[in-house]
Amino acid sequence: MADTDSRNFIEAFVEEDIAPGGRFYGKQVHTRFPPEPNGYLHIGHCKALCIDFGTAQRFGGICNLRMDDTNPAREDTEYVDAIKEDIHWLGFDWDDRFFYGSDYFEKTYELALGLIKKGLAYVCELTPEEFKEYRGDVNTPARSPWRDRPVEESLDLFERMKNGEFPEGKYTLRAKIDLASGNFNMRDPVLYRIRYIEHHRQGTKWCIFPMYDFAHPIQDALEGITHSLCSLEYEDHRPLYDWVINNVDVPSKPRQIEFARLGITNTVMSKRKLRRLVEEGYVSGWDDPRMPTLCGLRRRGYTPASIRAFTDQIGVAKVPSTVEYAFLESCLRDDLNAHAPRRMAVLRPVKLIIDNYPEGAHETVEVENNPSDPAAGVRPVSFSRELWVEAEDFMEVPEPKYKRLTPGGPECRLKGAYLITCTGCEKDENGNVTAIHCTYDPDSRGGDPADGRKVKGATLHWVDAETCVDAEVRLYSNLFSDPAPDAAEDYIACLNPNSLEIVTSCKAEKSLAEAKPTDSFQFLRLGYFAADKDSTAERLVFNRSVALKDGFKK
Repeated sequence: MADTDSRNFIEAFVEEDIAPGGRFYGKQVHTRFPPEPNGYLHIGHCKALCIDFGTAQRFGGICNLRMDDTNPAREDTEYVDAIKEDIHWLGFDWDDRFFYGSDYFEKTYELALGLIKKGLAYVCELTPEEFKEYRGDVNTPARSPWRDRPVEESLDLFERMKNGEFPEGKYTLRAKIDLASGNFNMRDPVLYRIRYIEHHRQGTKWCIFPMYDFAHPIQDALEGITHSLCSLEYEDHRPLYDWVINNVDVPSKPRQIEFARLGITNTVMSKRKLRRLVEEGYVSGWDDPRMPTLCGLRRRGYTPASIRAFTDQIGVAKVPSTVEYAFLESCLRDDLNAHAPRRMAVLRPVKLIIDNYPEGAHETVEVENNPSDPAAGVRPVSFSRELWVEAEDFMEVPEPKYKRLTPGGPECRLKGAYLITCTGCEKDENGNVTAIHCTYDPDSRGGDPADGRKVKGATLHWVDAETCVDAEVRLYSNLFSDPAPDAAEDYIACLNPNSLEIVTSCKAEKSLAEAKPTDSFQFLRLGYFAADKDSTAERLVFNRSVALKDGFKK
C-alpha cells in the first residue's frame, strides 16, 4: 500500500480502485510497460518505465513487459534485446510475463469480426484524400457513404482484406461510433488497415494490422491489466479505449490513467529525431554518450540509482513541464559523490621536477579513496622526483591572489604527499613551458606540515611520471546548444558543435588501468569519469560523466 503522505495522483486512483467497493477490490494491481521496439529507450521512456514498474511494486503487484509490435515498420529484435537490457539495468524485472503485441493478432482479428457482427464496425473504402475531406470539423459531422454497408458484406471484405486480395489503401475497417462526436478520435476511427510489409516475428502471414487504439486495450484486457498507465497524449483517446473494452468480448476491463510526459532542456526525445542523428552520422550511435538514450547515459557513466532518483524527484504530474538537464546531472553528482572512488589523473600534463628529492628514489604515499565514505579507506600511490601536474596549475606571471604554482609563490600541497614551493620553469624555443621546478619539505609528508605552519597555496592533484599510464579523455557537453531544440524549425541546426572534446596524452594513476567499462571515478578536482567501452589495457579511454560543480539550485 502506498504511503498516503507521499502518494501521487496515480497511486491515489489505484488505492481508490482496490479499496472495498472499488472496481478492482480483491484483485492484485497489475500494470504493463509497452515499448515499441523501433528504437532504444531514452530518459523519457524511463519515466514511464519507473511509473509502470514502480506503481506495481509499491502496491505489491506485478508489471508485464509487452513489446508493442503491432506496427511492423522499423521494428527489430536488436531493439527488443536492448530494451530488456535497459530495464534490467535500472533494476526492474517482469519475471515470466514477457509478451509481444503480435502474440494477440489472431484474437484481435476474431474480436474485430465480433464487432462487425454486432453492427459496430464496417469496411470503408474512402481513399486517404476522401477520408480527410469527409472528416468534418467542430461544427460539421464526419461522413462515410459506407457506414451502412451490410454486415455480411463487411465480413466478406474484411476476410478478403486478410487474404491479401486488395492493394494498400483500398479498404479500412472502421468502428461505428459517432460521426458527430466532439472528440475526433470517436468519429468512426480506423481499426485495421492493409499493409504489405514483413513483420519481424510474423513474417508475411498478415497483411492487415490493427491500429494501436484498437489493439492496445485488447492486449491490456487479455493480460488482466488493472491499470493502463499512459502518457498525456492518450487522454483524448481514453473514450475510445473504454469503448473497445466495453464492446469486445474480453475477460477484464482495465482503467486507463494518463500522466504528463517528461521534457528535458537541450535535448530531443523523439525516436524519429534520435534515429536521424544516428543514421546521418551526427552521433556515433544510439549509445553515443551525448544521447538521451539509456544506453548512451549508461556509457557516459550514469548509474541506475541516479536515474531512478531523477524520476522520483521530478514526480508524477498531470500537466506537461520541462526539466533542466542540470537537474539530471545533479542527481548523478549526488550518487557519485557518495559512491565513486577517488583517483588522480592529469588531462593537460606538464612535468613537475622536485629538485631536492633524491634522484632514483621512490616511495608510496596514502591517498583517501572516498572522503564521503570513511570505510573506503586509503590506497597507496607511487611518488618520485618527477611528476605530472595540470598545465593550468602553473603561471609564470601570476594573476592577483593566484594560489597555485608560480616562481616564489606560496607553498602548495601535493595531494597526500608533500608541500612544495615553485622555483622556476623550463621553456622550449617557442616559449612554451616544458617543465616546472620546485623544492619540497621532507618533513611535510601527507601534506600536513610538521611545524603547524599555515599553507596559503592550493592542494594539487598529480601522478607519478615513473608509473602513470596514458589515457584518452572525452569531455562531453550538451548535444544541443538551444535549450528547446524541439521547438526550432530545424533541430539539426541547434546541434552544439562543441559537444565533444577529445583530449589525448592524458596521464592517469596506474590503478586506473584496471577499470572496466562504466566503472565510475571522481578524478580529483576535475569531475566524475567513467571508463568507456573503447577502453583497453593498452589504450585507456574515459568519458566525463559530469563536472564537479553543481550549478543547479534545488
